[in-house]
Amino acid sequence: MSISAENLVWRVGRKTIVDDISFEVEPGKVLGLLGPNGSGKSSLLRLLAGLRRPASGRVLLDGTDIARTGRRELARRVALVQQHAATDVNVSVEDVVRLGRTPHRGPLAAWRPADTQAVDTALEQVGMTGFRREAWQSLSGGERQRVHIARALAQQPRELFLDEPTNHLDIQHQLDLLRLVSQLGLTTIVALHDLNHAAMFCDRLLVLHRGQVVADGIPADVLAPDLLRDVFRVDCDFLRSDDDVLRILFRK
Repeated sequence: MSISAENLVWRVGRKTIVDDISFEVEPGKVLGLLGPNGSGKSSLLRLLAGLRRPASGRVLLDGTDIARTGRRELARRVALVQQHAATDVNVSVEDVVRLGRTPHRGPLAAWRPADTQAVDTALEQVGMTGFRREAWQSLSGGERQRVHIARALAQQPRELFLDEPTNHLDIQHQLDLLRLVSQLGLTTIVALHDLNHAAMFCDRLLVLHRGQVVADGIPADVLAPDLLRDVFRVDCDFLRSDDDVLRILFRK
């Protein structure tokens, strides 16, 4: 067992944002989180990454409660790419990605060849090697997103959490990124809006609505007409491609 959630609850004031959510993710699999805006996807990812403490319930890594895991140890294990991350500091792309090595280095530790290799590999994986000397402030939104993902990969995590990672990316880079994520072999939880992307690249889907899990299973079982109508308020037709991937066609 890699990562699991047990009866997670998280509130803001009297409003429950994450409401009694439980699930497990098999090692090396990609779990897609779906749901309309405000359904609790981002909050759930932050709970899983240890950035928020649940009101009740717990998150387990290989059976150990992350509340009992040190921050440095957790950062070596888990990487989170959030929707909005910015800086006003004038730094290079390489500087941003080098931050991913922080959990692996002591305060006064020298930069090692292994650190350089991790940064080089991460930049190559997201197609940003040629940008390594560029100023962060000069990048487009999509380029910044790819750099943030490179920073996460430079951590060399075993679990990777991504919150709407295809935001700001053009269609080519959306597909390239999700293809990369699906081939990394990491235990991955990714919040997505695009249902077709979810069907193409996720091994399993968890659908949230008003903070609760309303569906859990493989894409072909979860992405059903009734669920899409009830949760997303859309009517769809479905096709199955030659490669046995479900395609969703939205009606006007």
